[in-house]
Amino acid sequence: MNWLETIKWDDKGLVPVIAQEASSGDVLMFAWMNREALQKTAELGRAVYFSRSRNKLWFKGEESGHVQTVHEMRIDCDSDVVLLKVTQLGHEPGIACHTGRHSCFYSLYSGGKWVAKDPVLKDPQSIYK
Repeated sequence: MNWLETIKWDDKGLVPVIAQEASSGDVLMFAWMNREALQKTAELGRAVYFSRSRNKLWFKGEESGHVQTVHEMRIDCDSDVVLLKVTQLGHEPGIACHTGRHSCFYSLYSGGKWVAKDPVLKDPQSIYK
């Protein structure tokens, strides 16, 4: 069986993907992949996602320069979620989030509200033109 056929794709042909920093274990972001994105990620050794809002492949870092080098690709026990272990490039420490933060998971629920706990490392206005 082709390795791509092992994946349980949803009704839109997508699979959820978690990007985790290989060195720290930090969860950086959540995204989606279609077959082509997963195949290209395996071939290139860099994260390629599927942008649902743009309806096209999204080579992580194509605009920001914040590329993700992929060290491992794993699937969960149900074969319906992909985990990428990555090195986030383009800024030190790496920026994975379009808000200019290290991780997209920067908000903490506290006292009945969401509080931004992680700093902006780089102004998004200077990242995206």
